Amino acid sequence: MTKRTYEIDADNIEVARDFEEIVKDKREHWRANITKSRQRQRRYKKRLTKQLLKKYA
Repeated sequence: MTKRTYEIDADNIEVARDFEEIVKDKREHWRANITKSRQRQRRYKKRLTKQLLKKYA
């Protein structure tokens, strides 16, 4: 099973391409529909983006 995405994973991002590879939803197939899955992905990306801004600002 895939590991969830946490703020600490922001340390592994060096290039924008890494962003898509790092953001994983371990329960992607359990979501009610594709909309909920995409919403969760956006939340994970937002959390990582905040962490990156905190780190480099």
